[in-house]
Amino acid sequence: METKVCDKPRLSFLLTNEHETVALGLALSELLPLPFVIYMYGDLGAGKTTFVRGLLQGMGHQGAVKSPTYTLVEPYNLQSKAVYHFDLYRLADPEELEFIGIREYHDDDALLIFEWPDKGEGMIPEADLVIGLEYMDRGRKADFMFSDVALGQDIAQKIRQILAED
Repeated sequence: METKVCDKPRLSFLLTNEHETVALGLALSELLPLPFVIYMYGDLGAGKTTFVRGLLQGMGHQGAVKSPTYTLVEPYNLQSKAVYHFDLYRLADPEELEFIGIREYHDDDALLIFEWPDKGEGMIPEADLVIGLEYMDRGRKADFMFSDVALGQDIAQKIRQILAED
């Protein structure tokens, strides 16, 4: 279902299990232009890292995907694409990102994924896509909001097609 919020398209998905969360990440992985920045919001255990696992698998990653809660960032080099998965949950001050060299991660061909992006406010690039994951009675709800309306509409249409084929 697509609705308008603040003149930006919002695409919502109901996810009943972990498999559907991974599948949504897989579908999106095929559609992202680079560079691209994703912000992810949701309570602990809402499925943020599970979604990222699907996204990374769709980009060719084989192996475990862990939350970078303690390392702050997990880098992945996939098919000549750089992906940096950040978890800012434990960040006490956005200035701490300078110590890990946050500016070095901004690359023309990079995908940057930020869990808990509000903790890095002012130090991280603006989002191209904001994903909100929340608990529902029987699973999760995923809301996608795109900063570029035309790109968002294009990706929304393609995601629907990909998921309909599964």
